[in-house]
Amino acid sequence: MAQTLFDQPAETVARTLIGAELEVDGVGGVIVETEAYDVFDPASHSFVGPTARNAPMFGEPGRAYVYRIYGLHWCFNVVCDAGQPGSAVLVRALEPRTGVERMRERRGPLPVEGLCSGPGKLCAALGIDGSLNGRPLDAPPFALRLHVQPPALVQGVRIGISKGAETPWRFGLAGSRFLSRPFPAVAATA
Repeated sequence: MAQTLFDQPAETVARTLIGAELEVDGVGGVIVETEAYDVFDPASHSFVGPTARNAPMFGEPGRAYVYRIYGLHWCFNVVCDAGQPGSAVLVRALEPRTGVERMRERRGPLPVEGLCSGPGKLCAALGIDGSLNGRPLDAPPFALRLHVQPPALVQGVRIGISKGAETPWRFGLAGSRFLSRPFPAVAATA
């Protein structure tokens, strides 16, 4: 995977990751939902500048930024940088394809549609936790393979945030039943 993928604006990376295959130690599937955040975004952890928590966002692109939300759930982000450190893409949902039984061991006997349909669920199912914070995405335990043919996307405003919620930087795989939440009826994007 070319490092140049991550040397682009978060919005571009968020679009590009839809349809990519993500695995952690052989467990994973197809990314179906992402959200972009950059340093100028009041909803971004980097908006306040570098801190101990958000340090990976100001580091080398192509690394994981993993953090806890509400003190309970892990969230997995891909660090990117288009000449401006502090950008990342939250991976919100994934269509399970490999290691589904391992996901169920971690999350319970759920329908496949519910295993990775949200950022905390995805991290629990894939075994992502703080030990992977700052780790490169082009080395084990990660495997990230981009799609060959760009898929049809839907786009909308981000969800689950109070600041910058109007920014239309949430992207999803059109027609996917594995999203964290449906997109409002909007036109598909390329």
